[in-house]
Amino acid sequence: MAKIGNIDVGDFPLLLAPMEDVSDPPFRALCKEQGADVVYTEFISSEGLIRDAAKSTMKLDIYEKERPVGIQIFGANLESMLQSVEIVEKSGPDIIDINFGCPVKKVVSKGAGAGILKDVDLMVSLTKAMVEHTKLPVTVKTRLGWDHDSIKILEVAEKLQDVGCQAISIHGRTRAQMYKGEADWAPIAEVKNNPRMHIPVFGNGDVDSPEKAMEMRDSYGLDGAMIGRASIGYPWFFREVKHYFKTGEHMAPPTLEERVDAARRHLQMAIDWKGERLGVFETRRHYTNYFKGIPHFKEYRMKMVTSDDSIDVFKAFDEVEKEFAGYEFA
Repeated sequence: MAKIGNIDVGDFPLLLAPMEDVSDPPFRALCKEQGADVVYTEFISSEGLIRDAAKSTMKLDIYEKERPVGIQIFGANLESMLQSVEIVEKSGPDIIDINFGCPVKKVVSKGAGAGILKDVDLMVSLTKAMVEHTKLPVTVKTRLGWDHDSIKILEVAEKLQDVGCQAISIHGRTRAQMYKGEADWAPIAEVKNNPRMHIPVFGNGDVDSPEKAMEMRDSYGLDGAMIGRASIGYPWFFREVKHYFKTGEHMAPPTLEERVDAARRHLQMAIDWKGERLGVFETRRHYTNYFKGIPHFKEYRMKMVTSDDSIDVFKAFDEVEKEFAGYEFA
């Protein structure tokens, strides 16, 4: 059984990765229903929090049905990070996660996210200060290193554990790789197999099938898998992995009715949470995967992703349900 602090997260838990404009409360709710063991918020700027920026503070919304839930923050300034911890605590999360892995230029250029991989001492000192500043378990999400020539994840993981980090999620790419090439899980396994390590080590990157999740568990010996892109528009991924673990067989894919129902609920929850305009806009990225496999779907997809009016999008869902009733997904 993996534990984050005193929180039991199960045997080889599946974690929903923090993803900007994706892992918001509506999507987290759907993933939780489908078997995600731990969910994380979108990553939140510490500078935005202390300035009370509306977009940052809105991301602090969490709900009881999501637990255990982690709020992820990023930044490179110690004072700002500590102030943001105090703000985050008021939302009542179960976990505070530090993002030391985001490769996006606008984050890295400020020395935050994966940018901090260039300064391991700062990475460790920031973590230590945050651990000492809260009673909540502090976890870290990071990458193998800045580039191939500077991979020190074995040393980094030890140091983070030694200053009180309660779990570490490692993406099997360097910052230089961004999301290109294949994720390398071998260095993550080295961290896990280090006899000095006793905190959970979760793997991230390219877990896009139940077989890959099983490989991460059985061949690499990791404590859990953090799922990102494979879940976008497909919250059923979590239940499919668990079914495969239990039976060794693939679960039947969700029916058309299930997909339409999830898309409707997702859009409505998004509108209820962030308003019509943003709700419609930020749910668009999910529709391709919700209905992946349906032939000649382009006409309906275009309606879903180009309309700014939710009434039109809901109508498109109705049309799909009627037009493709009984369609069997492979």
